[in-house]
Amino acid sequence: MKTIVYPGTFDPITNGHIDLIERACKLFDHVVVGIARSEKKKPLFSLDERGDLAKEALSHLKNVEIRGFDYLLVNFLKDCKGDAVLRGLRAVSDFEYEFQLANMNRALSPVAESIFMTPSEQHSYISSSLVREIASLTGDISPFVPPNVAKALGEKFN
Repeated sequence: MKTIVYPGTFDPITNGHIDLIERACKLFDHVVVGIARSEKKKPLFSLDERGDLAKEALSHLKNVEIRGFDYLLVNFLKDCKGDAVLRGLRAVSDFEYEFQLANMNRALSPVAESIFMTPSEQHSYISSSLVREIASLTGDISPFVPPNVAKALGEKFN
């Protein structure tokens, strides 16, 4: 069974994330969405809230597992018995950083492979930080996130 791990803060999960996860589900037997605690980033939602939002948004996918983690990604990959790490590339500007991360992960664990995917064109500009900013200014985020996330963001900012 081939397993891929898709790590991120998912603060919150967006339609762009979901697009990549749905496509990964077609390529891999098992997809682990690894939600990083990431206290340095000062997430809007707690780890548990982000996990709950992701579980609801991804409930239509039967080969997805949601797991939180707060330690080194290569160790999380090993704990998940993952074959590779999935990373999304929205723009060329993402590539340099992601390339550096992939090489560092491989230096830490020679078996740590990285697979890069680009989101569908209609999702290529969506980021969690932009969604949070729009929501904080009472803008319409419904085209960018699933309904449960739009509702949760509305509650956070009202």
